[in-house]
Amino acid sequence: MIRKELVAEVADKTGLSQVSADAAVDALLTVIVDEVAAGRPVTLAGFGTFEARDRAARTGHNPRTGEPMEIAASRVPAFKAGAKFRAQVARD
Repeated sequence: MIRKELVAEVADKTGLSQVSADAAVDALLTVIVDEVAAGRPVTLAGFGTFEARDRAARTGHNPRTGEPMEIAASRVPAFKAGAKFRAQVARD
C-alpha cells in the first residue's frame, strides 16, 4: 500500500474528504517523526511503539574487497509491533 491508497482508506473509513484524510495522515506521521527524532518513544496501544535506537560502532567488511572497515555508531528509527498487531498478522 502506498500513501495515496492509505489516504483513500482513511477517507473511506472515517467519512472524511480526501483532503482532510491526507492532512490527518500527514499530521500523524509528522508527530511520530518529530517525537522519535527528539528521543521520545510513541506508543499506540495495541499497535506498537516507534522509538530511536542507538547502534554501537562496529567492524564490518567491505563486500567488494573483503577488507575490514569501521562502521560508525548511529541512531536509527525502530518499530516494535504490539501484541494485537502481531496476533492479527500471525492469524492471517
